[in-house]
Amino acid sequence: MIVELPDTSTTAISKELIKIRDAGGAFTSGRVLTLLVCSDEGEPTEGAIDAANEASREHPCRVIVVSCGDRRMRSRLDAQIRVGGDAGASEVVVLHLYGELANHGESVVIPFMLPDTPVVTWWPGRPPENPAADPMGQLGRRRITDTNKAPDVPAALAERLRTYSPGDSDIAWSQITPWRALLTSALDQPPHSAAVSAEVEGPAGSPAVDLLAGWLHAVLQVPVTRSVGSFKVTLEREAGPLVLCVGMSNQAIISIPGKPDGKVALPGRDIRDCLAEELRRLDPDEIYHLALQGVEGLTRAKDKVHA
Repeated sequence: MIVELPDTSTTAISKELIKIRDAGGAFTSGRVLTLLVCSDEGEPTEGAIDAANEASREHPCRVIVVSCGDRRMRSRLDAQIRVGGDAGASEVVVLHLYGELANHGESVVIPFMLPDTPVVTWWPGRPPENPAADPMGQLGRRRITDTNKAPDVPAALAERLRTYSPGDSDIAWSQITPWRALLTSALDQPPHSAAVSAEVEGPAGSPAVDLLAGWLHAVLQVPVTRSVGSFKVTLEREAGPLVLCVGMSNQAIISIPGKPDGKVALPGRDIRDCLAEELRRLDPDEIYHLALQGVEGLTRAKDKVHA
């Protein structure tokens, strides 16, 4: 069910939410958090709402979408409430802010935040320069950005490091969770030989590959080269190289000297999977911070040409 409330007020929206709840269309008692989705003029919101709806099946929540429109218009608030089949296991409040009101989104959302539950702030598009200092970011215990959307990935990652505050995270970081798990598992297998250097190849402009390389540099404390090419991770060890690459049908192939190649099916992770993972833990992600620090110490090689 979708309820449209054009040119409305926060009081009218609150009354409508109570009316819907009393009618049995939504129950806030089962919600475990409030998810704030922040977008600016011209940024699409439907994809983010769909991802939030899917993630809510694992994490029932109230989703509040704040879409800031033309600030030159008169102040106006248009709202939309989605429940039932149009909201997954959540309830969605979409707020379109115009004029001066668009500069005070944090004040508008407060009446709709669930009491006594954690708040997560997510920017699916362009994030503020400093998420933790942003008024919307200050409302959240967890702040999620997405450097996949950045036009200059190295600069964006450098900015995320410069402004890092406990509670910050990024969708690109969640994208590489399965790869980090595979590498960790492979390093735990014999021969137990320490890595002396590493090379991480991947598409240019991929923050996920940069973060994977930065993570290896920070955790292993060895020189790591970030090069451009097909996805491949090579860990040079005294006992021989450990290689992780992608084979046919997106299978991960792990090669360890003296052992047959291991193959693991790793389905692709979309924004819904990554968002659901981010909502599983609300404590500071110190390893993400280490990976950001590691990116600074990478050696960047020239593009490789693959036959």
